[in-house]
Amino acid sequence: MTTDASPQIDTDKLMAFVFRAVDEVGATLGCALVHLGDRLGYYRDLAEHGPTTPEELAARTETGLPYAREWLNAQAAGGYVEYDAGSGRYTLPPEHAVALADETSPAYLPGFFQIALGTVHDADRIVEAARTATGVGWHEHTGDVHEGCERFFRPGYAANLVSAWLPALDGVVPKLESGARVADVGCGHGSSTVLMAQAYPRSSFLGSDYHAASIATARDRATAAGVGDRIRFEVASATELGGGGYQLVTMFDCLHDMGDPVGAARHVRSVIDPDGTWMIVEPTAGDRVEDNLNPVGRAYYGFSTLLCTPASLSQPVGAALGTQAGPARIRDVVEQAGFTRFRLAAQTPFNDVYEVRP
Repeated sequence: MTTDASPQIDTDKLMAFVFRAVDEVGATLGCALVHLGDRLGYYRDLAEHGPTTPEELAARTETGLPYAREWLNAQAAGGYVEYDAGSGRYTLPPEHAVALADETSPAYLPGFFQIALGTVHDADRIVEAARTATGVGWHEHTGDVHEGCERFFRPGYAANLVSAWLPALDGVVPKLESGARVADVGCGHGSSTVLMAQAYPRSSFLGSDYHAASIATARDRATAAGVGDRIRFEVASATELGGGGYQLVTMFDCLHDMGDPVGAARHVRSVIDPDGTWMIVEPTAGDRVEDNLNPVGRAYYGFSTLLCTPASLSQPVGAALGTQAGPARIRDVVEQAGFTRFRLAAQTPFNDVYEVRP
């Protein structure tokens, strides 16, 4: 005798999930719509001029009216702007303007959408990499990944690095003020390096990254910021960092991307001063999966699957720590390298800041 083992379907639960999926599709398209609004200056225009008709937005931004109209409707449906049916005008709330139009705000988000858009753009390559258990390097992604990454993290660095994170490290700020040797490993476009150089003119800085195009951009940014004379940039992997005797080594949101994080940590141990400090900034995460089942964890697990884990797997060793590695796994990495002191020094909704000492 056989029995039907098929599960009973709750139709209400099924349809709730279907409509959630509809919302997910809208959110996916929303990445491109935010990017469009950012690039065309729609958010900045709305922030400056207040309640606006599609005709006014199109005229002021010198863009096509059908695009301005449909974009505004999509933004209203998604809750980004408010629509007044009586006047036919659309308003960007001031709180949303802070997040979408003010590049100086630590809550500025267009870069977050841009890196997500670039990451999704390369999803077909990740499908093939997953089938073969291989990787896709950071350098192989579209430019929106590189530019969006900097645009997302830079406001948080500007708001926290000098005012909160470095002061949270034991004895580091006096060294920087008097003149220290600093290595910023995995510096990307150099935002973190430039910020430190601007704040501590007596210190000297080396920024390194294996991505040559990012280093070229970093050099341009340092020159534009007037600190090119005290920053040297080099194309090098984390295990090839030059020099030695560094009083401070920093890694911003990059350790989990490395193929051999333990090897990188051992190299840091070999070039850091005996009384030096290694500051590791990583995406905020708990040690257990259930600790990260929240909106921030969801986004970071998405980036981990499509961007960070493939980057690690494209390199020798391919440790694939993942974007949500958590403090216990980071501690294990640094202790394997011979460091003896490790602590969480500071935290934001998006980042954990670890202090590591020899």
